[in-house]
Amino acid sequence: MQFRDFLDILRKRWLLIVAAVVLVVASTVGYTLTMTPVYEASARIFLAPSTTGYLITQQDLNTYAELLGSQVVQDPIREELGLDAGAPIDVSATISKDSNLITITARSSDPQLAADIANAAGPELAKVGGDFSPLLSSAGQEVESTAITPATRPGEPVSPNMVNNVALALLAGLALGLGLALLRHFLDTKVRIESDLRAISDRPILGSLRRLKDTTSRLIVQARPQSIAAEEFRRLRTNLQFVDVTTGGQHSFVVTSAMPGEGKTLTAVNLAMATADSGARVLLVDADLRHPSVANTMGIEGSVGLTTLLLGRATINDLAQQWGNTTLYVLPAGEIPPNPSELLGSVPMEVLFNEFLRVYDFVIVDSPPVIPVIDPVLVNRLVGGMLLVVTVDKTKKRDLAHALKSLETVDIRIAGFALNMVKGGDSYYGGYYGYGQSAEGSATRSRRKKKTTRKPRKAEIPVQHATDQQKSLLKP
Repeated sequence: MQFRDFLDILRKRWLLIVAAVVLVVASTVGYTLTMTPVYEASARIFLAPSTTGYLITQQDLNTYAELLGSQVVQDPIREELGLDAGAPIDVSATISKDSNLITITARSSDPQLAADIANAAGPELAKVGGDFSPLLSSAGQEVESTAITPATRPGEPVSPNMVNNVALALLAGLALGLGLALLRHFLDTKVRIESDLRAISDRPILGSLRRLKDTTSRLIVQARPQSIAAEEFRRLRTNLQFVDVTTGGQHSFVVTSAMPGEGKTLTAVNLAMATADSGARVLLVDADLRHPSVANTMGIEGSVGLTTLLLGRATINDLAQQWGNTTLYVLPAGEIPPNPSELLGSVPMEVLFNEFLRVYDFVIVDSPPVIPVIDPVLVNRLVGGMLLVVTVDKTKKRDLAHALKSLETVDIRIAGFALNMVKGGDSYYGGYYGYGQSAEGSATRSRRKKKTTRKPRKAEIPVQHATDQQKSLLKP
């Protein structure tokens, strides 16, 4: 995984990360507020024998530090301070390595009690100190305690520390959020970001097409030619033209998807419009002979078209419908045949496509999806390359991998992907490409009507003019 992919995951899952951080921090703050505060007070004392000539050894000091936790020291402290018998006392000592100084530290939920325990521990320790030092005990010597720094009432608790706890909670929440984001990414079954595609295939992403807020303007290249979304289709067109140069320059592509409902038809239609905007004479062919949708999407007559041509009932000049005043021509699917695969793989289909490529500068074909049927494979034999549409949040990784494997089985290497329905899309050109229309763009838009300049004519050639081979293609 590249760093860019990691950033894409963070951008995609940022809500999950924020939720994890907020949850951990809120829980930590709530738990911290319920904790009993603990105050700490320290007293520094000096221990020495009652008479000169004797020394307190380092071993004696270690013994005294351990005695602080024993009943021989704590019971007198409880009695002196009026505490209940058995009341817990948290007291410890730190010994100086170079002198007889001991720092006694006491902890309690009561700040004054912590100071009192620290101050009382030194004298009580001195009272029993002589009994636990072999040298002093044999000489009958006692130990005296001198307060160097008496303990004072602490003003702030040492625990809990809200600032430290919140800082640790932020780090823990961030780690948890990142972990959940990565886990959900790798367990996710659908394509969400570009890295999902790169993990499945090394083929390039030729275009990223944004999710449109206004779903009524489906033909975005015509409806809003100055928009960012239209510019993305023009970028896709340009990238396909570069691919066309490297694949033999056949000037034709089939647009398909792994499964139905992933936006292949809309992509093909808008791509054809963007290609025609460059001045090329473009033919858009609806080769989805099972569920044709180009005619319905563009609002044109679709009862005659590709199947009519295959029957020999008309010519391409009769049925190719010019889109407004543009150089785009549309050939609908026509009548739905009972044997679409046989038709698409027939010799007349190959002859017909050669005629398309002779008459038009560029041919774009809308075909059925890859997984359900073999049709895209048959159409791919006739064109220069295949563009696979992948829809964000809809295309399943499993389906996409299956489609690519099916294509590789028959030695088809797709030209690239069109990543569809990207949320937000690239925002780098947002300040330049607005959704407003320029005067020239408005005039162009007003000239482009949804109705065609030439209505498709019904088949004028009698059925008996079709060859026996052509008629057999339509038989069940």
